[in-house]
Amino acid sequence: MKNTDVRYSYKLPLRLFLIVPFVIQIFGAVGLVGYFSFKNGQKAVSSLVGEVMRRSSGAVTQHLDSYLATPHQINQINADIIQQKRLDLQDLKSSGYYFWKQAQTFKNISWIGYVLPTGKGAGAGRLKEGQDALINESYAQKDFTYATDNQGNRTQLLYSTNYNPLTDTWYADTVKAGKPIWSRIYPSEGFASEGLNFDGYVAASANYPIYDRNQKLVAVIGVDLLLSNISDFLRNLNISPNDKIFIIERNGLLIANSLGQPNFQTVKEEIKRLKDTEIQDPLIKATANYLKQKFRNYQTISKHEELEFEFAGKRYFIHVTNWRDHFSLDWIVVVLLPESDFMEQIDANNQTTILLCGLALGAATLLGMYTSRWISKPILILSKASKAIASGDLNQQVPANKVAELDMLASSFNKMAAQLISAFKILEQNNVELENRVEERTAELKQVITELQQTQAQLIQTEKMSSLGMMVAGIAHEINNPVSFIHGNITYARRYVEDLFKLINEYQKYYSNPSPEITKIINDIELDFLTSDLTKILGSMESGTQRITDIVISLKNFARLDEAEFKAVNIHEGLESTLMILDHRLKGIESNFKITVVKEYEDLPIIECHPSQINQAFMNIIANAIDALEEKSRSVTSEQGFPYSNFKYENLNSKSPMILIKTQLINEKNATITIADNALGMTDTVASKLFDPFFTTKSIGKGTGLGLYISYKIVVEKHKGNLTVNSLPGQGSEFVITIPIN
Repeated sequence: MKNTDVRYSYKLPLRLFLIVPFVIQIFGAVGLVGYFSFKNGQKAVSSLVGEVMRRSSGAVTQHLDSYLATPHQINQINADIIQQKRLDLQDLKSSGYYFWKQAQTFKNISWIGYVLPTGKGAGAGRLKEGQDALINESYAQKDFTYATDNQGNRTQLLYSTNYNPLTDTWYADTVKAGKPIWSRIYPSEGFASEGLNFDGYVAASANYPIYDRNQKLVAVIGVDLLLSNISDFLRNLNISPNDKIFIIERNGLLIANSLGQPNFQTVKEEIKRLKDTEIQDPLIKATANYLKQKFRNYQTISKHEELEFEFAGKRYFIHVTNWRDHFSLDWIVVVLLPESDFMEQIDANNQTTILLCGLALGAATLLGMYTSRWISKPILILSKASKAIASGDLNQQVPANKVAELDMLASSFNKMAAQLISAFKILEQNNVELENRVEERTAELKQVITELQQTQAQLIQTEKMSSLGMMVAGIAHEINNPVSFIHGNITYARRYVEDLFKLINEYQKYYSNPSPEITKIINDIELDFLTSDLTKILGSMESGTQRITDIVISLKNFARLDEAEFKAVNIHEGLESTLMILDHRLKGIESNFKITVVKEYEDLPIIECHPSQINQAFMNIIANAIDALEEKSRSVTSEQGFPYSNFKYENLNSKSPMILIKTQLINEKNATITIADNALGMTDTVASKLFDPFFTTKSIGKGTGLGLYISYKIVVEKHKGNLTVNSLPGQGSEFVITIPIN
């Protein structure tokens, strides 16, 4: 018999075979976890730094947008006041006080004022930050600066200098441009010779030319804005412990920085702006040199750039942003963040992780040595099966064991594997079904939401008009009864008064010499005047009640709540009722702007329609025409008059605002109602969107974008008609409603 019992001279204990692979596995896992943790930390830091820098740059640009818009807004306010002649520019004293008040309000203003083409001007400002405003005047090619008390009253003349503002850069550049501009960014001039203890500053000059109607220059107003506030904002941004931010012009001159260092220096009592490479901070100098090497010069930077570079053995992230405004400012914003600010905590966490993993490795090794003699093969089998399941192979079975605990473990493991297989199958099926349901429900929900938004908007508008109709009908009914009573009784009152006057005349005829008491009463009540005026009063009352009756009838015709859904009506009555409702706007009762209505009605047959809805469409279209005419009137001055509109209707080619309402019978089946105006008209782009829901060209709060949309629904969907618009800029607008007769 062959001997299969092979014995080796060099043998290792089973515990070593169990422990060594386990230790190596744990060591490898810890190493991979540490390595990937470090790499992922670096990626996370890069991503986080990029997001932080983008948000920081966004915060800086938002602050620049807001802060640098202030002087132009102030200039616009002052220009409006000057053009409205609410400020006498020839009165230098009152003008200087006005600008002193503004300089006191806006603490970041270095100077604010104006200069006339004659060289005269006035303004107010401060020589250094935090100082109370001073008042200055310019005339006869000299400039005078006055100290003031806290009420703006001049207390003393501080100094005077030779100065011709007409030759100064800010004035000449603004006149040449003929529009609002930033004329310059300049360092302040020194005043050591005047003994004013002046520290200096850098400011930006925003200027605005004002012209009269003949395009003749009236004045140039300007605001010099201190730029130190931008550095204060950058210093308080606090992106990271060692962040640095600086803003420069395209020529490399500094605008602001987050270091708290000045952006200028004083050389022999002359203030000079610093370049990016002249600042004392070595890191900013290195960053500026790196950017110039990267882009050759700042003129080539036209978009956001995210860069990295090393300085003094450390890694830094750079975010470069090009910021511009509408008035020719073109700056570069640079955000600089060191990687160490973000990696410090990650490095500490990695060290802690490595230490804990080492402790866990040692503990696991000792525990394995202690228990390996009791568990060997069953654990190995179970370990292999567990690894297989962890890698995705769920078809694993562990054989039974004589040891009760190991047998229970094997049985539980086998049950768990079977349950996992079943659970994964069910989960896959549920995922497939759930994805299909989600896709179906998402598509249905989008469609329902779209329809719901349109239906809700239409329902709100319809409910408003229904409520308005009910209210109008109720008010008309309530007014009609007392007015009818008054109107009906005025005839009897007139007859009774005439009878009384007749009786009085007969008394006077037969009793020509009444007693003194009666004579006094006749004189006190002025009987002759009372006789003639009472008849006039009764006539006015009768005319007024008749007018109220006509308005009540128009309101009822417009609402038509007492009629069936569809009914044969005279379409002209609906137009007249609508015009009666809008009469106060047509006659200019509220706006002093009168509109002429031209009516060209043909004989139309009775038309079957929903009267209240058709009236609603008339109301929306005519009200829009009135809005367009009022908008046109506001775009011209009273001296120019209402501009001529080259419209295709001859009777609308007028300098006066007009609306044409024209009805025609096209054929036996259809009639048209044309509503045209001689307003400003509209472009094809606006006309193509006019009937879309929520589309409006009116300002916020004056239009919902639903009026013409609902009118289109009423005419096209409810009445199977057609609603079109014809318009060109400067040639008015024409809405044509085509509606079936039956």
